[in-house]
Amino acid sequence: MKLSDIQNGTYNPQEWADKGYQLPKFDMKAVRQKTHDEPTWLHFGAGNIFRAFPAAVLQNVLDTGSYDRGVIVAEGFDFEIIDKAYRPYGDMSLLVVLKSDGSIEKKVVASVTESLKADPQFGEDWARLEEIFQKPSLQMVSFTITEKGYSVAPADLERGLTPALIMGKVTALLYKRYQAGALPLTLQSMDNCSHNGDKMKDAVMAYANAWAKAGLVDEGFLAYLADEGKVTFPWSMIDKITPRPDSSVEAILREDGLEDLDPVVTPKNTYVAPFVNAEESEYLVIEDKFPNGRPALENVGVIFTDRDTVNNVERMKVCTCLNPLHTALAIYGCLLGFTKISEEMKDPALLALVKGIGYQEGLPVVVNPGVLNPREFIDTVVKTRIPNPFMPDTPQRIATDTSQKLSIRFGETIKAYMESEKLSASDLTLIPLVFAGWLRYLMAVDDAGSPFTLSADPMLPEVTPYVTGFTLGQPPAAQKAMEKLRPLLENKTVFGVDLIQCGLAELVVNYFLEELPGPGAVRATLEKYTRC
Repeated sequence: MKLSDIQNGTYNPQEWADKGYQLPKFDMKAVRQKTHDEPTWLHFGAGNIFRAFPAAVLQNVLDTGSYDRGVIVAEGFDFEIIDKAYRPYGDMSLLVVLKSDGSIEKKVVASVTESLKADPQFGEDWARLEEIFQKPSLQMVSFTITEKGYSVAPADLERGLTPALIMGKVTALLYKRYQAGALPLTLQSMDNCSHNGDKMKDAVMAYANAWAKAGLVDEGFLAYLADEGKVTFPWSMIDKITPRPDSSVEAILREDGLEDLDPVVTPKNTYVAPFVNAEESEYLVIEDKFPNGRPALENVGVIFTDRDTVNNVERMKVCTCLNPLHTALAIYGCLLGFTKISEEMKDPALLALVKGIGYQEGLPVVVNPGVLNPREFIDTVVKTRIPNPFMPDTPQRIATDTSQKLSIRFGETIKAYMESEKLSASDLTLIPLVFAGWLRYLMAVDDAGSPFTLSADPMLPEVTPYVTGFTLGQPPAAQKAMEKLRPLLENKTVFGVDLIQCGLAELVVNYFLEELPGPGAVRATLEKYTRC
């Protein structure tokens, strides 16, 4: 059994079905031809999240027979993804959905009809991209390139119409579309970052303005990009956990008789394979601004709405219903010796901690976006998503860049309490416990007294000196500890608020000191204040 056999038509459908695989229900050859001639959707970023979510969603539409075109994917950073994970398999992939009840769902995804390398050095591919951008049928160009993909380097701006960075390449392709008649188009970020459409627009406009100033493009191009009747950059919120290809999933597929499954780690450290594994829960909420139309993805679960609603959904997720719970588990998971987030949810104290942060401290100030219910969202996170044993996520990975996360994941809730007429920041007890846990984490010694390596974080050189001198078994007096920690506790960049000013600093310091007497103190403190 090989994926390439399906593309070639040399496979036995019954054999695949008997082993539990969902096969495409549409005419793949006809869809490929129609997409080639009249493409509507191009996507940049050929990684796992694209194949597990947007491509799979489009497959669901194609399977209904209500749509006749697939999606073309382009990769602008790691070109080996195309060579190793797409073209050898006819651009198809296997999606393995790992459910919390222990069952799995296996699906052959064939909605991707072409894979291209987005760089002029690949002449034929680049010519095809220029051709696609000049097609009147093109409605949407979407992106999963990570937040770093929207960066703009001064040196790249000076390269003119042959930039090296992906946003520059996209802007050059947009100029081709402008020259073809100022055709309408939507550039849709699907990356997990706040106000992602604005980040994309800012990057595109930086290139366009630099080129206009240098006389490389005409002023009409700037007007074209600024006209929402022509070009739009909608916001979106995306949420689906898609870990790197897992060896346990590979073993399941091999036992079914599948061949040519070897995962690859590219020289750019991208983990790819002909299969992707992902959780069952998924959310995609998009601002509905499409001047040239769009595929009817709302029929398969994608939510299209207004900008304010997208913003409220994002804040609900990032500030209350998911991200703060993950960060709390990451910090205490590292201290308590856990290596899987799912295992932490079996710990009564940690379960009580995340429930308390979400339901008791977060929900009272969350803005209900209307299209998703915050309580139901947390229910799914706590009961289904985080406990999923198939999701091989680790507290050590999630603890990466914690100093960059605390302000948005917890600081916004504290601000809401400070601004409330009925609530006070002094009502909070568990969010301060997370802050105390982070200070204890910065000591790089776990609750058993063993040293561990802190996860990567750009602010470690700045914040770790504040806990230098604190040792297990010898907690200082509270006043002395406060004097040493005060500059950090006042840092609004880290916490989002001045903890001294909002009255939480003393509580944070007291919690921290309770976690210092010796091995087991972190556990004891956690159980004391979660009442476990």
